[in-house]
Amino acid sequence: MTGNIWKVWLVPGGLLLAVSAALVNSSLLGRVAPSLGFYYFAVFAAGVALAWRFNSSRVLFSLVVLLLAHRAVEFFSLGKIHTGPGRTAAILAALLIPLNYIALAFMRERGLTIAGIAPRFGMLFLQSVAVAVLCRPENSRVVSSPASANTLPVWTLVSFLAAAVVLLVRFIQTRKPIETGFLWSLAAVFLWLDFAPVGKAADADVAAAALILAASLIETSYVLAYHDELTGIRGRRAFNEALLSLDERYAIAIVDIDHFKTFNDTYGHDTGDQVLRMVASRLGEVGGGGQAFRCGGEEFAILFRNASARDALEHLDALRQTIQTSLFRFRGSERRNEARSGEPERRKPGRKKAGAVLMQPAGDLSVTVSIGVAEPSTRYRQPEQVIHAADQALYRAKHNGRNRVELASNTTLQVTRKKRANAARS
Repeated sequence: MTGNIWKVWLVPGGLLLAVSAALVNSSLLGRVAPSLGFYYFAVFAAGVALAWRFNSSRVLFSLVVLLLAHRAVEFFSLGKIHTGPGRTAAILAALLIPLNYIALAFMRERGLTIAGIAPRFGMLFLQSVAVAVLCRPENSRVVSSPASANTLPVWTLVSFLAAAVVLLVRFIQTRKPIETGFLWSLAAVFLWLDFAPVGKAADADVAAAALILAASLIETSYVLAYHDELTGIRGRRAFNEALLSLDERYAIAIVDIDHFKTFNDTYGHDTGDQVLRMVASRLGEVGGGGQAFRCGGEEFAILFRNASARDALEHLDALRQTIQTSLFRFRGSERRNEARSGEPERRKPGRKKAGAVLMQPAGDLSVTVSIGVAEPSTRYRQPEQVIHAADQALYRAKHNGRNRVELASNTTLQVTRKKRANAARS
């Protein structure tokens, strides 16, 4: 899981920023200078198009903030960034962009609706008016300090530092690509305003900040397609594609949470979701190079490349013990089984009346899993057959008392997934 966190953290924002910084600080910048104008506007156009296509008002307004700030610095500087209105515009940009990023990072995504975009356009309009007023020659002295070697005064660094800390905490909470996009884009903005507020280098830095935001949308699309939204680990689509690239030597384990349906009905779906997240986090830490996937419901799969089933057995049993000893702490719950509005009450004889309150005291729960593991053999040649063999081994683990790991064998009884599901409910 640690490796995945670093990957989410660095890709794509960190890599794009590194490439852009290397370009700006090399002789290549002069060679590509004639194309920078096209690149700059192409990035913003593509970013706006992606934000519209993905219905992301947060990224759209971040791009608008960047564009307005850069145009303001260019307009008021007139080649003299260290004094007068140009310096004032740069200082205001250094103050307002981090604050806008913080606000947009925490704003609820409401899509590109009138109710969602009107307040944000109003916010940008007021900021634009304030910048225009403060950048007038007679007012610029209020904001800007005497010229110095650095374009930005030290106190503006507090704005960047505070925003970086807040955005980092936000990323730790969500671990979503857009949050990392805000953070790396902020770093690109800092490089722009502190080192090269105007000129070709400024165009490259601002374009990099916009490109990072646009790329975060593409990365979000990838995550939604290949990762399970609830648990954060890889999903069924990623598992199916991983099966296409297997060599001759591998092992597949099917993992199922014991008594999950009964547990879910007793303690509620919210607590059940927390259990799924806990189990998924443990599966993500399995040894032996195993890759964890959520296949649906309470069922997971672990793929071991270049390993036999017996090689994986040790790591799977250690995983089973880790989950068993990881006591799950839950709060007391009060759950109502209410009929949905507009639907007639459906109640079978012997069931509690809809609206009855089920109380559960707070406490610790021990969650266990059953695991079946298989490898290719003369009988099971294709990945689908190996999965079926692992599924049969899982049924044996359920039948033999649960909370155990079973190896597939050639003498395994042929059972269907429906029978195993019935056994899980018993």
